[in-house]
Amino acid sequence: MRFISGQHELKVAVIGLGYVGSCIAATLADRGLDVVGIDTDSRLIDELDNGFCRFEEQGLPELLFAGIRAGKLRVSTDAGEAAGADVVLMTVGTPVREDGSLADEQLQSAIRELAGNLRRGQLIVLKSTVPPGTTRSLVLPLLQSSGLTGGEDFGLAFTPERLAEGTALHELNTFPIVAGGLDADSAADAAEFWRQALGVEVIALDSLEAAEIVKLADNWWIDLNIALGNELAKFSALFGVDVLDVISAANSIPKGKGMVNILLPSVGVGGSCLTKDPWMVWHSARERGLEILTAPAGREVNAGMPEYTAQLAVDGLTKLGKDPATSKVAVLGLAFKNNTGDLRATPTRDAVEALDRACGEVVVYDPLVDAAEAEKLFGRPLAGSVQDAVRDADCVAVLALHRDFADLDFASLPVAADCLVLDGRAYYSRDKIAELNSLGYAYRGVGR
Repeated sequence: MRFISGQHELKVAVIGLGYVGSCIAATLADRGLDVVGIDTDSRLIDELDNGFCRFEEQGLPELLFAGIRAGKLRVSTDAGEAAGADVVLMTVGTPVREDGSLADEQLQSAIRELAGNLRRGQLIVLKSTVPPGTTRSLVLPLLQSSGLTGGEDFGLAFTPERLAEGTALHELNTFPIVAGGLDADSAADAAEFWRQALGVEVIALDSLEAAEIVKLADNWWIDLNIALGNELAKFSALFGVDVLDVISAANSIPKGKGMVNILLPSVGVGGSCLTKDPWMVWHSARERGLEILTAPAGREVNAGMPEYTAQLAVDGLTKLGKDPATSKVAVLGLAFKNNTGDLRATPTRDAVEALDRACGEVVVYDPLVDAAEAEKLFGRPLAGSVQDAVRDADCVAVLALHRDFADLDFASLPVAADCLVLDGRAYYSRDKIAELNSLGYAYRGVGR
């Protein structure tokens, strides 16, 4: 049965106002929909009500608060607000346990709350990343505990979230949306909703499971591709070759429907998706008797990059005639990628721990991260500024090249003589490296 076909001025509830949920809620409100964002974190809701956005995403605070001021977006801790929505989007966190299984406590809690407020005629759309079969075997029964029947009383669909931090708002308005449903009508309703709400292409799939696998396939490929780039960097270093030159040349030929596309190496992979989704694949397969090899292989390679990168600093300092055990290292950029304040599973934590073991002093600085969260994670307070961080440093390790660091005046930094610049994710050009050398710095990069 179709539930939202032909309806206009749809009301939407977004359950889970983390990074993804906030981006979606703000975008839908900006496009004129009536949106309520619901989250159990009362501090988060208070922050939003008071004009503060904790997520570092260019344009997101402006979009969120424009929606709130216009009356198109409300935020609440009251799960009962979902009852008034035509479409309910579930964007709660879905971490994995150490064995790769889904830690579904947050998801179960949110679905149970929704079931208590479910009404006939609603379309429920899960966007949280889950193992294949979860929407059918876990979400559906919990929703049906309300006494309503999926497909008859309410629609149920899965449309994976596929956004990258730093470009999420643009991607929401341009990327195709994948939709799979409990039945054909649920899939059709989900497709119509996204076409109407965002005006983007919708790729309809035959089942919930097919749509669930799409997100896992994306991140499985990305993580494994980065692992290839990381091992290629190590391989290139054996021959004194700049891996970025190799990757640029290798990516110049067509293959399949696109081009060879080896991704760039770095200090490591972090964030809430790439570090867990391959394990979700591996665990789901193993439960069904299939031993997946590529997912854990990619994870092993990428998890080893922080230690490898820290060793580059140790080797570089030693080559300069400095004793790492008495050297000071200034780490600039703690988040898991450039231009974000997200510390979830950041590889810089392991890099800093490795530097701690080998070096005399390690100072950290990042203008985008939450200072209290960073101090707890890294076991030390943040330096007050770049200048404070690098004063008398024997090594400046740029592990996330935020916009704030893009125009660093290395000539004026109060570093020690013969300072090493360690490039963990800056990808400095040949001209920039030559400039650093002319200023008296030594340079080391991943595969460079």
